[in-house]
Amino acid sequence: MKKHPLALAFGVCTLIVVLFGGALLLTKPGLRPQAFFGGKIAVLMVNGLIEQSQTFNEALIRLRRDDSIKAIIIRVDSGGGGAAASQEMFMEVARTAKVKPVVGSMGGVAASGGYYLLAPCSKIVAAPATVTGSIGVIATIPDLHQLLEKLGVRMQILRSGSLKGAGIPSKALTEAERANLQELIDQTHRQFVSDVAKGRHMKYEQVEALANGGVFTGAKAKQLGLVDLLGNFQDAVNLAARLGGIKGEPTLVWPEKKGGFWSDMLREQARLFFRDLAAELGAMPGLAFRWPASPLKP
Repeated sequence: MKKHPLALAFGVCTLIVVLFGGALLLTKPGLRPQAFFGGKIAVLMVNGLIEQSQTFNEALIRLRRDDSIKAIIIRVDSGGGGAAASQEMFMEVARTAKVKPVVGSMGGVAASGGYYLLAPCSKIVAAPATVTGSIGVIATIPDLHQLLEKLGVRMQILRSGSLKGAGIPSKALTEAERANLQELIDQTHRQFVSDVAKGRHMKYEQVEALANGGVFTGAKAKQLGLVDLLGNFQDAVNLAARLGGIKGEPTLVWPEKKGGFWSDMLREQARLFFRDLAAELGAMPGLAFRWPASPLKP
C-alpha cells in the first residue's frame, strides 16, 4: 500500500521533535540519563546558625513527595541555633525517614541543634574528626544594669507580674526569675534528650548520661551510638544509593542557586558571619541548642 506523502512527512517531523527534545534533556547540565529511571539522590544543606526552619522543611516536604527522589542526604556544618527551629526540623526529618531513606552527613561541625535535626535520620555518617554532640540548652542573657548606672541611664519598667520581663538586660535577674528560666531550660533539655533517644533508638538514660553539653569527635560519637558510620560525603552518597536501591552511579540533585557563583558565595558568607557574630554577642532571642556557647553567658 502506498503511504500518503503528508502522513509520512508528519511522522518524520514528529520523530525529529522527539529526538531533538530528548537530546536537549540528556545534555542539560546536571541531568544524567539515570534521572529518567529514578536514580536520584537529593542533597539538602544546613550551614551556619540555625534561626528558622521554614525553608528547610518546605524543601524536605517537596523531596519527600517526589517519587523520582529515592533518597535524601542532609549535609550539616552547623553548631546549632534556635531550640524551636531545630525541633521543627527534627520533626520533618523524622516524618521523611518513614517514607524514604534519609542519610545525615556531618561536615566539620554538627553539634547541638545541628546534631538534633540529624538524630532521626535513617543513618548518620561523620568524619572521625567531626565535632558533634553538645546535647544541651543555653540561654544567654546580658546584664547591663551596672553599665547603665555608670552612664546615668535608668530604665523604668512597668509589668503585670513578678516574672514578666525576666532577662531584660537593664536589670539583674531575681532569684525567682532565675529559677523560672532554669526550669524552662531543664524542660527543653529533657525534650532534647528524649528526641535524640527516639531518633537513635536508644534508651533515655543512655542519652541523658551523654547530655552534659560536652562535644565528641565523630570517632567517639560512633562508639557512643550517636552516629552509624565514619566516612566523608562520598561515603554518605554510596550509603544513600544503597538504601534507596539505586544501581550504578546516582544523580545528585542540589538546591537551585540563583545568581552567579561568586556573588552567591560572598552573600552567604557575609550572612553567616553577621548571624554568628550576633549570636556570640547574645543577640539571639529565646533558648538555643548551640555550640560553642557565647562567652557572655552568665
